[in-house]
Formats: sequence, C-alpha cells, structure tokens
Amino acid sequence: MRRIVMAIATAAIVVAACTGAATPQPTGGPTVGPGESPTPVPTEASLVGTKVEVFGAFRGDEGIRFEESFKAFEDATGVDVLYSGSDQFETLVNTRAEAGNPPDIAAFPQPGGMRRLAAEGFLIPLPQDIIDAIDANYGPGWMETGTGDDGNVYGVFHRVNIKSLVFYPKKAFEAAGYTAPTTWDELTALAAEIKAAGSSPWCVTMESGGATGWVATDWVEDIMLRTAGPETYDKWVTHQIPFNDPSVKEAIETLGSIWLDQTQVYGGTTNILATFFGEAGTPMFDNPPKCWLLKQGSFITGFFPDAVKADLDNEVGSFAFPSVDPQFGTPALGGGDQFVMFSDRPEVRAFLAYLTTGASGSTWAAAGGALFPHKDQDLGAYASALDRAAAEQLLAADSFRFDGSDLMPAAVGAGTFWKGMVDYVSGTKDLDTVLDEIEASWP
Repeated sequence: MRRIVMAIATAAIVVAACTGAATPQPTGGPTVGPGESPTPVPTEASLVGTKVEVFGAFRGDEGIRFEESFKAFEDATGVDVLYSGSDQFETLVNTRAEAGNPPDIAAFPQPGGMRRLAAEGFLIPLPQDIIDAIDANYGPGWMETGTGDDGNVYGVFHRVNIKSLVFYPKKAFEAAGYTAPTTWDELTALAAEIKAAGSSPWCVTMESGGATGWVATDWVEDIMLRTAGPETYDKWVTHQIPFNDPSVKEAIETLGSIWLDQTQVYGGTTNILATFFGEAGTPMFDNPPKCWLLKQGSFITGFFPDAVKADLDNEVGSFAFPSVDPQFGTPALGGGDQFVMFSDRPEVRAFLAYLTTGASGSTWAAAGGALFPHKDQDLGAYASALDRAAAEQLLAADSFRFDGSDLMPAAVGAGTFWKGMVDYVSGTKDLDTVLDEIEASWP
C-alpha cells in the first residue's frame, strides 16, 4: 500500500509541475480547467508538512473508520489530513463556501449539494489525471454521477452502498433446494415455487415515520433502471420526461404486481404500511420462514435479529435484484459519498488521487459497514462474505445510478413521491391520480 500511495503522490506532483504556473487560488470558483494546475511543485519532498482539510458527514464510528482509511496516505506522503464531521454538514459547507472559507475538500452524501455549489462557481473541476483514474478504476455511471450540470467532473466517490440486493434466509433457502435467480423470469418462478410450498415469497414493510414511502421509491427506481434503462431514468430524475410518463407508470405497475398481491407479500398491504421497515426481515428467520425474499440496501443487515447478526455469513445470503429487460443488463442503484475540491494544491490532488484506489478502502472494508466501487480493490479485505458478495455485485453491475428520489427536488423526491407511493399502496388513490399529482408538484 505504501508503494501505491507514494506512486499516486508522485503522479499528482508530476502533473502539477508539468502544467505550468498560474496565480494560486486556494479557494473560490474554478478559474482553471481539468488538467491545469495553478501551483507548480518541483519536488516530492514538498508534500511533507502540508495539510489538507476535509469536511464531511461521517461521525462516530464512521468518522473513525474514515480517518483510519487515510493513515497510510499520511505515512507515505507526510501530508497531514485534518478531518471533521458534522450532522449539519450540508448547512455548514454552504455557509463556509459563501463566506469564502471552505474546506480544501468536502464529502457530499448526495449529488445535489455538489451540483448546486458547482453551478454557483465554488468548486474546482477535477484535473485530468484524476478523471483518467476514475475512468480506469470505476464502473459505468460513477463519473456521470460526479459530473456537474456544466459537464465538468467534480466528484470522486469513495465509501458507497448498493440498494439492488435481495436477501434470503440462507440455511432454510438451501435446505428447500431454492437457487438464486439471475433474471426476472427466474425470480417469478422462484416466487411461484415458494407460494406452492405454502409460504409468502416477499418480506416487505415501509413504515418510517415522516419518511414513510422511501422503500417503495427505491423499488420503483430499481425497476425503472431495468424496464426503461439508465438513459430514460436520467431523463426522469431531471424532469426531461414528465413524472406521469408511461415508463414510470409501467415501473410502478410492476411493483404493484408484487406488493398489491396478498399471496406475494407476507401480511399483505396492511403489514407493508404499518410495520417499521427495519423489521421486514424478521419473519425470514422464523422456523419455518414466514417469507423468504427481502429487497433492501446493504445496510439492512444491521436491523436483523441479534442471533442472525452474530453469524451473518451462515444465516444470510443475497443476490442482485435481477434483470428485467436483457438490453439493460443488471444495473445497480445506490448511494455514496463523493469528494470535491474547493482548493487546488498538490497535496489536495494527491489525496483525491488516493481516494480513487482500492487501497484507500481496505481498512474500512475490513472493519465492516462500507462498500467501495474500485475495480482494483482487494475483495478479500471485506469483513464478511456477505459484504464481499455485495461488493462483487456492485462491481459486476452493468450500470450504476444514484438513488432517484435523492436527485429530485426535495419537494418531490422526499415529498410527493414518498406520499404518492403510500397513497397507491393503501389504495386511497389510483395510480394515474398519484402520477398526475406528483407531476403537478414538480417545482
């Protein structure tokens, strides 16, 4: 790892030294383009003793694990990385940018914050060498998600998550002779087999207080990627097509073919609406299981019963939410933290370059609770086989897209879309009405 870090730092310095001198610009808008550097650096040793301030939303154990992940970089380069995290990150980073005192690097948990500050001229586009590293070491979709409305690439993704997973009770699943499906037809056949055996195929619940509805929107987004494709998905989340477009209706109807079928979901719609989302998987581990399949994000294992969490690798299996239309393959829906530049100095570039490597996530992967998108990562570093399988599914995805409701305006994504899905599942409104109301609410 030391050799990798030193190579990255050296490359960053060489690029900086070769691109010519300009007036240093530690903060403010991007007056330089990708591949250009305002600060020439003559020697590798000049990184020693420099400091990089990083600000993000990682706190508690997450903050500690992030700090541990870059210790190798500090040891190899002599750069002192100063990290601070806050639960008021979004507010504070905007305030600091507007006051002319931003951090060198900020870690945005949602692309909207990056795009807003980039559009307002506060962020600096990534240099070409880092863009090339992303292109070489990340799968399809990551660079696009880190791109601003002006077409410049601003974001380096690091810690990520995947929502396109289906979990199952491993011991019972194998004992019953079931096999993980890879296509929608195989998934449908598996559900029929489970029903024929007298059980409910799906475990679905969605109650989440004021955020009730996000479980349904995640399903719709995953289905949209598989039935309409990534390009149409992008047009949908940016309102280049209306919310009541036929492609959106088809995706929700596909969800409805499962959720609204009382023979498909344990407890039916009453249980879906009334039960806390974190308890959806509990019936999977009854003997015999009351339901068998739980579509959720990689974080959901933290809500499983204590006895299951103590032995995840033996108790829980997972597979990728299957492909529907073969032309779109098996996409991945998820989220993650992307790091952006407010300052352009060699040590800042070197740190961002480090984040594009699999080595930067190895200690956090070993500690658990995080996935990484790098092609060169050591999958053996993951703390559990379940995490490793999720990382493999992420790397194997034919495309990646960020959670759609997070990309939409808050009034829609965390407002009418959530509420509309509750109205649809509860039957208080028909689908056409729901779609028309969400479309009318778009700012």
